Amino acid sequence: MNTNFMVMAYSIYLPVTILLTIYVANVLFRNGRVFMLDIFKGRNEIADATNHLFKVGFYLLNIGFALVLMYIAYEIEGTRELLETLSHKIGWFSIYLGVMLFINLYLFFRGKRKSAEHRPVNA
Repeated sequence: MNTNFMVMAYSIYLPVTILLTIYVANVLFRNGRVFMLDIFKGRNEIADATNHLFKVGFYLLNIGFALVLMYIAYEIEGTRELLETLSHKIGWFSIYLGVMLFINLYLFFRGKRKSAEHRPVNA
């Protein structure tokens, strides 16, 4: 049993998934601020607070999922298996992050639409 490959797999997987999560969260919520300002009719404080809460929730949900997905149920015997395992795990996590990104965009657009429905006609 060679635990070096297992430790190497975990040592590569975790930083990659955390960095991916941080990158996607920063891009999404830096650009999502525009939607929040529109939804909350220019009220900066509530828009920023809501955007920040979305970001914290995004971190918790995605890093938690990365940790759950981290488990490797079999022994990695060589470099080829290490690379295949990492590509499989990081690939699935990337797909999951993409889905979460689109869910957040859907929520932004839905909030924007609901906000527009409640605006007075002369505004």
